[in-house]
Amino acid sequence: MRILIEEYQYNVADIKDILHGIDALENVEGKVSVHYVGYFYNTLLKDCVFILPKVLLKDVDGEEFVFGKHTPKSIANLDENNPLDAIERNFIYKFAVWIYRAIVVYKNDKRNDTDIVYHSQIAQVGNGQRRLSNTYLDILLSLLQFNRDNQSFFFFIVKNLHSGLNKINWTRTIGTQTAIVQDGRPIYLNPVNKKRQINFDEELLVIFFSILNYIGDTYGFPKEIYCQFQLITGKRFETYLNGFGKTRLRQIKYKYFSDKALQLWQLCYAFFDEARQVFITTEQKEYLLVKNFYIVFEAIIDELIGDNPLPDGMEKKQEDGKIVDHLFTAKSLIENENKQTYYIGDSKYYKMGHKLGSESIYKQYTYARNVIQWNLDIFNSGKTTESGIRLRDDVTEGYNIIPNFFVSAKMDEEFNYTNDGIEKTDRKKNRHKQVQFNNRLFDRDTLLLFHYDVNFLFVLSLYARNNTGQKEQWKQKIRGRFRSEIQEWLQKDYDFYAMKAHPDVNGEEYIKSHFKELLGKVYTPFAENNVYSLALDTTNDKNIAENEQLLNELKKYFFIADCKLGEQPDKVLQKPISEGYSPIADATKDGVLMVMMENYEGKKQKFLTEGKLAVGIKYTRDGIEIAENLQSIGYVLFHTRKDVAQHLFRVKNARLVKSLGELPIGIYKNVNTTDIYVVVDVDMSNEMDTSSIHSSKKEYTPTTRYDAQFFKLSQLTRYE
Repeated sequence: MRILIEEYQYNVADIKDILHGIDALENVEGKVSVHYVGYFYNTLLKDCVFILPKVLLKDVDGEEFVFGKHTPKSIANLDENNPLDAIERNFIYKFAVWIYRAIVVYKNDKRNDTDIVYHSQIAQVGNGQRRLSNTYLDILLSLLQFNRDNQSFFFFIVKNLHSGLNKINWTRTIGTQTAIVQDGRPIYLNPVNKKRQINFDEELLVIFFSILNYIGDTYGFPKEIYCQFQLITGKRFETYLNGFGKTRLRQIKYKYFSDKALQLWQLCYAFFDEARQVFITTEQKEYLLVKNFYIVFEAIIDELIGDNPLPDGMEKKQEDGKIVDHLFTAKSLIENENKQTYYIGDSKYYKMGHKLGSESIYKQYTYARNVIQWNLDIFNSGKTTESGIRLRDDVTEGYNIIPNFFVSAKMDEEFNYTNDGIEKTDRKKNRHKQVQFNNRLFDRDTLLLFHYDVNFLFVLSLYARNNTGQKEQWKQKIRGRFRSEIQEWLQKDYDFYAMKAHPDVNGEEYIKSHFKELLGKVYTPFAENNVYSLALDTTNDKNIAENEQLLNELKKYFFIADCKLGEQPDKVLQKPISEGYSPIADATKDGVLMVMMENYEGKKQKFLTEGKLAVGIKYTRDGIEIAENLQSIGYVLFHTRKDVAQHLFRVKNARLVKSLGELPIGIYKNVNTTDIYVVVDVDMSNEMDTSSIHSSKKEYTPTTRYDAQFFKLSQLTRYE
């Protein structure tokens, strides 16, 4: 077995014979490199050659070593001075299988660029010229090929196994059983059937199909098992792998005489032995190679984490010609329920420890800008996105955070295929940020970039098995992992708050009038559009001082509470809302004229245009309280004694009218059973937020249920 490493610079003289039959690139210094990954059979050396991915290479003091300790030259010929220990040698055998399977899955996916794949039939068992060595991959492929080519052989054996079963053995029945004679005829109540003998053909088939079942489950090869035998699985099959398989096959070896049965025995024994040679035909060239393996790696990562097709009609090739590797929609970083955002990823197929170039970082920022513009263009044209994602918020003119990340391959040092190894890269810098303006996280020019490493063996095997359920399970897991870790990193650099305008403050108007101070710091990501997210950069002392000043000013107009990314704002805002607030505009105008009004939507049409109505009051304690506090009425609240269907407006002016004759002609009266009214001039152009208003706090009796009342706004918002 010969081993080459993709893109490694070999001396031509060292590997000239190994490269027989394959193109390679030679430079003027007499160095040669191979830009393929895969397998081919060298007809000159009569040996198989594996070209393995460059991720096996690790830089040690400026030199490249396989596993960080073997020179690529030293493992080029494993039959001479093999430096690999047993674990490494076993890994190479199994690794070759996974590479083969991944290339096959890639080739069979019609969405991929299959022009980079070069394929000719892989090994078959036969009586042709014998190879010098055979790999674990050869053995597996030979087992699969034997299964495809010998279905008639299997069914012939199965037919013979079952012929004659359950027929009565009359000799033994007559000799051992007592007959009952009836009408001159003997009747045997317990006839003796023919006993089934141990059949070694059946045992060999059971072992063979159990092997097919195992390699199907392990590597994703098609099983194609059509005979209904009780297979050896689980812990019992592990005993066969650990040595019992070879032992049992040796015990039954001399029970077989046909050529087919002997070939099958050889294949099964070779599987359990792994290093044993089998006869493989070598009359034709055979190879499975892929050029530019980084394209396959991109396809692997995209299949495991990306959306296909891309969301909202986007194409991988963007308008400026750049091609985005991975893009998917998932939960927004800020809101924890239904809102989604785009996640943009790029695969980096490097040698272990390779540094990220500035060009790659710049290109990834460009991908994000293009996605933002794509989303803007959809809404600017009057359309909406299928995903529901809208990156720009018209109220705050802020932009949602777009998670942007690199995924690089690394090798698990324990050769573990089961651990995904996904983690922040251990390179010098694992996150990057580009800003145009300081302390503006929600700005379209603030771009964040994170860098992850993933265990190459894990993603290779997951892709190669091509198990839809396993892939989907990991996809959801890793998307959640990306989100939570990016949130964690952001919260190290920023403080996040939820804020909601006081009832006497129009949040939108405030943000517009303080646009310069708040641009890029506030965004509306939550289900309630009147709740804002505030993000303040805490990475330097200057920002911290400015943040404190801004918070002190905002608290005069907004309820504000710490709100971590993904936390629900309604929960954290309960405390500041319950503590109440001090009206900022006019402390003497904190009074609310509470008007009980059922069917508000129908009745408001009668006073909506003019904004004036006459609210009837009685000679009761509630009526006297309204008259005494007339000058402090700054608001009118239409309600139904519940904390829903409440409508709050500012009052421009309120005056008392003591007779019907003094009322303006045509003015709407809420009741007609009194002579005293409060005429209120309402600013109907701006309905205020009532989500923190609790009209049910004002006490009443059954007889005063429909009467107008007076209450302080601060008392209506305090929820004890």
